[in-house]
Amino acid sequence: MFKKLKNIQLAILCLSLIVLFGVSFQNYKQAQIERINEISSSSYINEEKASPKDLFLESWLLVKQSYAEPHLNDQNWHRWKRRYVNKIADNDDAYVAINTMLASLDDPYSRLLSKEEFLEQSNSIESKMYGIGVNIASVSGKIYIVNVIKGSPADSSGLKQGDMLVSVDNHQIKGKSIFQVAQYIKGALNETVTLVILREGEKITKKIKRAEIKVKTVECAKLDKDTGYIHIISFIGNDTPIEFINAMNKVKDAKGLILDLRGNTGGLFQNAVFVANLFLKSGDIVSVIGRDGLSSSYRVQSGEFVYDKPLVVLVDGDSASASEIVSGALKDNNRAKIVGTKTFGKGVVQKIYALPNQMGMNLTIAKYLTPSGRDINEKGIEPDYEVTFTRDDVNKNFDRQLEFAKNLIAKQIK
Repeated sequence: MFKKLKNIQLAILCLSLIVLFGVSFQNYKQAQIERINEISSSSYINEEKASPKDLFLESWLLVKQSYAEPHLNDQNWHRWKRRYVNKIADNDDAYVAINTMLASLDDPYSRLLSKEEFLEQSNSIESKMYGIGVNIASVSGKIYIVNVIKGSPADSSGLKQGDMLVSVDNHQIKGKSIFQVAQYIKGALNETVTLVILREGEKITKKIKRAEIKVKTVECAKLDKDTGYIHIISFIGNDTPIEFINAMNKVKDAKGLILDLRGNTGGLFQNAVFVANLFLKSGDIVSVIGRDGLSSSYRVQSGEFVYDKPLVVLVDGDSASASEIVSGALKDNNRAKIVGTKTFGKGVVQKIYALPNQMGMNLTIAKYLTPSGRDINEKGIEPDYEVTFTRDDVNKNFDRQLEFAKNLIAKQIK
C-alpha cells in the first residue's frame, strides 16, 4: 500500500465542512477572523436539561430559522410540528421525530448528534481520538490499512500497513463504504473490537482494546533536496493551522512543494481559508452564499509570509469540503497545478449547534463557490492532470500520483 497515501483518519472521517471559531495567528488578520466568526459557533457541550418535547421544538425552530434553503426542500415546515409535538413522550420519540424531520430535507450533511456522537465530534476538533490508531483506504472496493500509528493499540497488536479488512465485530466488510467501516471500528474507550484481516492469503483475527490517541493532522517530509511534501490528513483540528505552520517551516527551503489533500474529507472552514491564504498574494479564496442569497467573499489577507515557489496539489475522490476550498482557490487563482482524480464535490457549509441534553446538530447553513464562481456541489473539481492508480501500482506499493507531482515540480524548478 501507499506509504504516503494515508487516506482516512478514523477519528475525523466525516464528509462535512464544519464552521467553528478557532485560533488566531499573526498573519490571520482580525478582520478575517471576524467575518468567519459571523457564521461560526462553539462546540461546547450544552449541559442544559430539556424535556423530549422541548428538545424537538428547539430543533424544529432551529431548522426553520437557520437552514440554508429557506423553502426547506419545498415543504410546509409546520407540518412536522403538527405531526409530532403532542406525540413525544420520551427521548426515543424525540430522536425519531427530529431525524425524520431532518431526513425530509434530503440533505445528508444535516444531522442530529446523540450525546456520544457530539462528544466524539468535539474530541475530533480537539484532536482527540478514541480508537485503535489506523488509517484506512478503499482500493478497488476493498478496505485496506494504509497506516498504523506508532504506539497505538493497533501497533501493539501487530496490525500492518497493507492488511485487508475482512470483518469488524462480525460485520462483513465486503461492499461497505469507508464511512461504514470506520463506524464499526470506532467506539467507547477501553472497549474491545475484533478485526479479521487478510495478510498474504491468511486470515488473522485481532482483538484490540480502544484507547485515547492524540491525532496529528499534518505530516511533512523532504522528498529530495528540492522538493518538500506536506500531507494535511484533515482540517478538523483546532491545532491544524499550528501544525501546518510548523510543517511549512521544516520544508521552506525546498524549491517546490507538494501539498497532499488526498483522503482529506474536510474539517473547519477557517482552517481551509488559513491554509489557502498562505499561498496567495491577492484575490478571492471562497464565496459563501447564505439563505438570504447574499454572497460574502473571503479575500486573501496580506501577511508576513506567502509561499510563492512552485506548488502542486494532490487530490482524489475523497478530497472534500475544506480540501475543495483550498484546491479550488489555488486552481482558480492559477497558483497551483492539481494532480490526481476528481474531488468528492461537497460545496455546502454546516454549522455546529449545541443542543440541550449534551446533544448537537450539524446543520447546513450556506453553500460556497470557488473564486471563479463555480458551484462544485455534487460535481467536484477536475484536476489539471488526471492520474489514476493501476492494480500493478497497488501490488508494487507505487504512488503514481506522487511521482507525477514530483516530476511536475522538477520541470517547474528548471
